[in-house]
Amino acid sequence: MNNFFKSVRAEKRTRSYLGIFSVAFALAGGMGLADAQEAMPATPPAMMMMPPMSPVSTPAMAGPLSANVAPLSLDLGPLGNKIYVTGAVTGLGFLQNDATRFRGDNSSGLDLSNGQIFVQKVDGLIQFYVQAGVYSIPALGTPYLSMSRTMDETYGFVPQAFLKIAPSDTFSIMAGKLPTLVGAEYTFTFENMDIFRGLLWAQEPAVSRGVQVNYTIGPLALSASLNDGYYSNRYNWLSGSAAWTIDMENTVSVVGAGNFGHTGYSSFATPLLQNNGSIFNLIFTHTAGPWTITPYVQYSQVSADKTIGIQHDASTTGVALLASYGINDFIKLAGRVEYIDSSGKGATLATSTNVLYGPGSSAWSFTITPTYQYNIFFARAEYSYVTASSTTAGFAFGPTGTATSQSRFAVEGGVLF
Repeated sequence: MNNFFKSVRAEKRTRSYLGIFSVAFALAGGMGLADAQEAMPATPPAMMMMPPMSPVSTPAMAGPLSANVAPLSLDLGPLGNKIYVTGAVTGLGFLQNDATRFRGDNSSGLDLSNGQIFVQKVDGLIQFYVQAGVYSIPALGTPYLSMSRTMDETYGFVPQAFLKIAPSDTFSIMAGKLPTLVGAEYTFTFENMDIFRGLLWAQEPAVSRGVQVNYTIGPLALSASLNDGYYSNRYNWLSGSAAWTIDMENTVSVVGAGNFGHTGYSSFATPLLQNNGSIFNLIFTHTAGPWTITPYVQYSQVSADKTIGIQHDASTTGVALLASYGINDFIKLAGRVEYIDSSGKGATLATSTNVLYGPGSSAWSFTITPTYQYNIFFARAEYSYVTASSTTAGFAFGPTGTATSQSRFAVEGGVLF
């Protein structure tokens, strides 16, 4: 979208790994049933008990929130398949200083962050996914856009929907409105560790229309997509990802995407600069016990193209660390630290290219989000802080765009059914 807001990911690589546990029963020669029972522990260790998992994996969720493990399903009878119906109904409230007043941004607000239903078929040759409803897409360091305005200016009442042809467990083709392959955070609030997405997320596409091919060979999962980038409706973007599952606790992913043409068209959901550039990620995820840790590096670049109004080359380089720790079965603590730096400064402001808070600006952020979930119900609170440097007046925070920092306190609660 623009650096206030961008559009995320077609079958983003799964970053949760299931443990495979077994109990071995050894019957030695001459050992009777009574002896074998005596040799077994009275109660299996808790670590050997596999937690229940949801039968659906879309929409993807990074945690600490988890999907309903027993969603509503409709049996198709003779066809031998099920259609699953799940959803999210969540509300959001926030307080912030130095609101920009841009597009209705205010110092406080209450809104519906999700009122969505997800209908999908997840097995067989022909599969599908349809996500419909209302939503907001809040991000750090950008004005808060209300639910109604978000839908009007981004992806409409059906933000994601695709048909999937899966002739085997290792190969599939998808077509439709796809979540992006780029980045380590997803588009909608309930999918992420934190309520508000981060500074790096604001440089990435979120939803793209196109076709995607997926292939898995052993521990390597590959995806490639021809799409319209930042929802431009111009099909001149190529995206690709390679995810290597090192073991049950570690995965590393390499992602790249870029425009192989140029697009003079722009809108709120389709920023001129980002949509005419390229973006790359290196993402590592470690999941062990109560911990999920995801550091990642991101680089984006846009080349000068005066025919469509881009006067100077620009780029961003960012690093982020996302983490979640499970205190117990109900309470988890998530957080994020990130830094992003940009180039694009020309001889004058008119010949410069701004992809952040002014040409050549930089910013860092800190976010902490304690979360409580009981079955399908959850509540969480969040504090975040963003500070920017080398800013240009009119492009930063506050009513005049000259403030260089912003703090937010937010709460979100609801049902994931």
